[in-house]
Amino acid sequence: MKKITILSTLFIGALAWAQGIKFEEGNFASIVAKAKKENKLIFVDAYASWCGPCKLMVKNIFPLKDVGDYYNSHFINAKIDMEKGEGIDLAKKYNVKAFPTYLFINGNGEAVHRTLGYVEEKDFIQFAKDAEDPSKRLTSLKQQFENGEKDAEFLKNLAGLTIYNDPEFAGKVLNRYFQQKSTLDQDDIQMLLSGTQTTDSPLYKTFQDKKTDILKLIPADKYEAINKNIKLNTVAQKAYNSETKTWNDGYFMTETSKFLSKEESEKILKRMKANRALKNKDIPTYEKLILELYQDYSAASSAELNSLAWNFFENVNNKSSLEKAVAWAQESVKKDQNFANTDTLANLYNKVGDKKNAKMWAEKSIELAKTSGEDSSDTEKLLKSL
Repeated sequence: MKKITILSTLFIGALAWAQGIKFEEGNFASIVAKAKKENKLIFVDAYASWCGPCKLMVKNIFPLKDVGDYYNSHFINAKIDMEKGEGIDLAKKYNVKAFPTYLFINGNGEAVHRTLGYVEEKDFIQFAKDAEDPSKRLTSLKQQFENGEKDAEFLKNLAGLTIYNDPEFAGKVLNRYFQQKSTLDQDDIQMLLSGTQTTDSPLYKTFQDKKTDILKLIPADKYEAINKNIKLNTVAQKAYNSETKTWNDGYFMTETSKFLSKEESEKILKRMKANRALKNKDIPTYEKLILELYQDYSAASSAELNSLAWNFFENVNNKSSLEKAVAWAQESVKKDQNFANTDTLANLYNKVGDKKNAKMWAEKSIELAKTSGEDSSDTEKLLKSL
């Protein structure tokens, strides 16, 4: 009887596991070939290993029965890390800039629809239905825009679908939207602030012209800070050559001197160079610049220090640099102890060979995860290895 109970439990567990989305194994070319043969769209969960919302989708949404039933019967499903292996080239091809991004791709390898972010069950299934409806696909919506569509709700929806992955196009959509608006509500202002990336954008004039409306919802100093960031982003885009991966320091310093002090400009340029070096996987340059920037880290926030410490854990192998990262993680925990930074500290201690402290902080991280509802599976794996 006991054996039957155990087998029943295992069977029920297997059924529960099978209810969610089934993701295909194999390379992307084989997945495209299968989709073409079966005349189905490919659903791609384009994720990154560090992405919190990606992990929540895996935990909360992908395993649901209704989600699995719909996606498994209508699509060939693929789950691809956009920062590893062939995912790196796929991210470039499909312009994936935020995580998680959900792509719907046809048998010819063309993206016909997309969305992003953490999505609740009902909306997640609706996005899939929209992807199958040619009149609701992003490709169709873009064509309707090019044909002159001016409906406010249509424009608002299209901007939301494109603002992170195609900001230039979203800027055009929002420009048409705002041309019809005499006054702005809170949602309008949020879209305007998200869409205004550079001073070259047609939205920048709206940002300036609607200053009175914007100041009704945000303080003047925040408006000026946003304005400064828009100018800074404009200069940075022109100062960096993505083909040669070089910076025009002179141009950057000259242009930013119009709205920043020399000290601010130098520090920001160094930070931008560090971030770009990390993105380009130029780890020695990234390591050198970050160590220079954070000799004094007393003013850095807990989240900022945790991010730095984790980047060093993932990318740096020099022991003295890793010990500096341990200090950043310790300070992060001191300022605001949480699941994420205690996990970072545990991993760093393990990497520098301090198993005792690694075990202690891994246990603490798991304890914090239980109280905050976080997924501690990776930390539990670390603890078992110690």
